[in-house]
Amino acid sequence: MNALPSPDQPTRTKSQPQRVVDGVTARIRSGELGPGDRVPPEPELMREFGVSRSVVREAMSRLQASGLVETRQGAGTFVLAQSAAEPLLSIATRGVEVRRVLAMLELRISIESDAASLAAQRRGDAHLAAMRQALDSFDAHRRTGQSTIEDDFRFHAQVAAATGNEYFEEVLRSLGSLTIRRGATKPDAAAKAPQADQAEVQPRFGEAQPSLEYNKEITQREHEAIYEAIRRGDAATARAAMFMHLSNSRERLRSTLPDC
Repeated sequence: MNALPSPDQPTRTKSQPQRVVDGVTARIRSGELGPGDRVPPEPELMREFGVSRSVVREAMSRLQASGLVETRQGAGTFVLAQSAAEPLLSIATRGVEVRRVLAMLELRISIESDAASLAAQRRGDAHLAAMRQALDSFDAHRRTGQSTIEDDFRFHAQVAAATGNEYFEEVLRSLGSLTIRRGATKPDAAAKAPQADQAEVQPRFGEAQPSLEYNKEITQREHEAIYEAIRRGDAATARAAMFMHLSNSRERLRSTLPDC
């Protein structure tokens, strides 16, 4: 029996280009490489990460696409000032306005509906087992009044992993860190919640109104429908089930936000 991935571990092994991307990105984020600094040359990166020249070039292409670096012909690759070229998905890690949150949900509906369809065609037994584990954990935590945020994310992450396409996972990780600004819940719900549960009252991306058992029960049923379609290998139904789930989540979230 295949071992299930830990919630704290990546759902798939990182590709070689992604390892290089993450290593260079970490240096930029930490300030080790600042705006205008030259990224280590190809031979140095090849030795450091134990990869080929083509892998390094693929990594540099990804970093350019994300707006972190630029390559100058005959001179090398240099770090860009982030204010000059900010990656689109970097806004997912900061506070955002309501309209942006809803726009992110629209993006997620489109991406994850396709991901569910592909997952139904490509999933393996280990993916199904990991999805089932996330669903069972969600249900157990829901019934005992605990947070289901991580379980919700794990289920969607496993659907993305089942596509076999690392970019679905990468986008989901970026969007998955998005949270709704504090104070965005309905006042009566926040007022009635014990102080210790205030964080749970705040809606999170992918789990609108997490403190309300009724909405969690709906989410559980919608997740089960997605899982069953993927398990059967029914791509069309999996796509439709994911589309319905995230569309409903958007409307549940919209109802908790002001001026929407």
